Amino acid sequence: MSGIHSDHGRSEGHGGAYPQRPQVAVGAVVFNNERVLLVRRGKPPAQGMWAIPGGSVELGETLQQAAEREIIEETGITIRAGAPIFTFDVIEHDARDRVRFHYLIVDLSAEYVAGVPRAGDDASQASWVSADEAEGLPLNASTRRLLHEQFNFGGSRQT
Repeated sequence: MSGIHSDHGRSEGHGGAYPQRPQVAVGAVVFNNERVLLVRRGKPPAQGMWAIPGGSVELGETLQQAAEREIIEETGITIRAGAPIFTFDVIEHDARDRVRFHYLIVDLSAEYVAGVPRAGDDASQASWVSADEAEGLPLNASTRRLLHEQFNFGGSRQT
């Protein structure tokens, strides 16, 4: 994420691009020692931006199961996923105004259980980030807003 803010997800054959319908994705907001777990997106959408980690919900998964699976795949961190805390859309159009990506993203609160951050899956980097460090990162605007409004974490500067 997301990112998408946690801009996550993928569809069969096109890495999430040009879907037939919106895709459901999850993110998990995890804190440990006053630092939040963030990933740098390694693939579109939002490639290169820092965001809440997460990804697509698979058929038959609850939001919590999807978040727990995606976070360990993307960051190596084991979590216990909680309740939804933030929901938003990510819709990106191409130069011909076709919908390239369309995600409905549900971010959940989560409890850190174990692990050391390591980038995996769609992430190029994974790290525990302090509020001060977050200020200097190219942070997805939805992530920045979520962290500031829900957790009073960092500022509300837009990137």
